[in-house]
Amino acid sequence: MLGSIINAALIVLGAIVGLFLKKGIPERISDPIMKGLGLCVAYIGISGALEGQNTIVLIISMVLGTIVGTLLDIDGKVNRLGDMLQKKFGEDGKTSVAEGFVIATVLFCSGAMAIVGSIESGISGDHTTQITKGIIDLVCALIFASTMGAGVLFSSFSVLLYQGSLTLLAVCIAPLLSEYTIAEMSCAGSVLLIGLSLNMIGITKLKIMNYVPAIFMPILLCLIIK
Repeated sequence: MLGSIINAALIVLGAIVGLFLKKGIPERISDPIMKGLGLCVAYIGISGALEGQNTIVLIISMVLGTIVGTLLDIDGKVNRLGDMLQKKFGEDGKTSVAEGFVIATVLFCSGAMAIVGSIESGISGDHTTQITKGIIDLVCALIFASTMGAGVLFSSFSVLLYQGSLTLLAVCIAPLLSEYTIAEMSCAGSVLLIGLSLNMIGITKLKIMNYVPAIFMPILLCLIIK
């Protein structure tokens, strides 16, 4: 778990610095920065999505994942939690705590480094990939928190839960996570990043958290669809 803890701590550090910077950025500057970051997230999403090897796996993953996420109303639960935190911490601004949390969570958890690093940490005790990812996440957290607020800080708990779970289950699930499976999981996560970018720019209002289960569907689908 050490790698996951370090990764989460670096996100917290970056977000705290970003929150201090946020106080000095007027809205007329933060709004275009937000849209610019949206374009960057779109680039990251498109780059990652192109690494997918099987479009059928992506399509089925999105359909099944969306059904599961919608039935569980994951997005609604996250937004209600975000509203509660927003009232508790008294944060105001154009971006809600829930929105910042969702954007940062999907950004930090969707890539192959999160999966591979967690497995390496659990099987061999090598935390190099997770620490490297943590340094990258620190910079991203600083930048995103400076415009989106405290929601980015809370995403550290998602990273700790997600990567920590993969680390603890590494011995059991490693045989299921071939390069093919990891590529398809990253592809699904990257497609969600594209959706996030559209929300950030203001083009759509997709309930992204309802699509998140799609990231995990390739674990089973890749055993069936070669």
